[in-house]
Amino acid sequence: MNKIETAAIIQSELDKAAVEQSTSGWMEVNEKLVKYSGGAEVKIPSLDMDGLADYDRKNGFVSGNVDFKYQTKTMTQDRGRAFSFDENDVDETNFALTAATVMGEFQRTKVISEIDAYRYSKIASECIAKGKVSYGYTPAEATILQKLYYDIALVQDIVGENTPLVITIDRMTASILSMSEKLSRKLDTADFKQGDVALKVKSLDGIYPLIPVGSDKMKTAYLFKDGKTEGQKEGGFAPAEGCMSINWIITPRNAPVALSKTDKTRIFDPETNQKARAWAMDYRKFHDLWLTDQKILQCFVNLKEEKPANKPNQETGQEG
Repeated sequence: MNKIETAAIIQSELDKAAVEQSTSGWMEVNEKLVKYSGGAEVKIPSLDMDGLADYDRKNGFVSGNVDFKYQTKTMTQDRGRAFSFDENDVDETNFALTAATVMGEFQRTKVISEIDAYRYSKIASECIAKGKVSYGYTPAEATILQKLYYDIALVQDIVGENTPLVITIDRMTASILSMSEKLSRKLDTADFKQGDVALKVKSLDGIYPLIPVGSDKMKTAYLFKDGKTEGQKEGGFAPAEGCMSINWIITPRNAPVALSKTDKTRIFDPETNQKARAWAMDYRKFHDLWLTDQKILQCFVNLKEEKPANKPNQETGQEG
């Protein structure tokens, strides 16, 4: 197997694994709506139309307008690392296995968690900007169901009761439901398709799937380290100063449109590599998430901290 074939296979498997292993991988199912031809640019559809008008028995129907267009977006997250494998540790016949193993573990432990954190923080920040947010709730057994049902009702008031919803919930918050003998009766196990994998997840009333996520990935803002600045050389991500903690995010399943793509992987053998007698391999990941103007109004986020000054009010969207 030559280097080009090896790189293409690894690239394909990394993209597949990113969808299946990520807690937000279900958002990439909506990626079928996206036009993507490589690089960082994508096109996502936006549909809007006029409402009903009076029918006139003489003149018939009032003309309406359907506005369908593709919005060009750029994946703002362009992240990467370069790795090398000493030629004494790797021979040509087992390089594919070594590269695939190392890159797979790197993606599983470092990349996927960063993609998840970015997506949840972006949805939360856009909900906050539109006033689709509730502040100042510390989850407790006595009140959590009431709060959840109320927030679900706020979303259903816009999308109706037949639109499938997903509840992304802080793992410790979810444990309040599952550990309570009384509250756990409201939970069922449901099938949840993500990529090519069928998962078993807890669901509220057998209707609303609950996707538990570690609290380190449920913040409203993050610092994504550049790998060069002092204090950021280790790369990765960390909660941003002043960020807030997310209890849960409620979205229609088809609202977030996410995309992550491993850029064309390059492999250099020890004879080509100019830096060392080693195999070298680049890992570069483009990713982003989008919500159209209509879809963001269908989402809702519940935060633990009280509302900071000059943030939009929940119902009006006006500054408080």
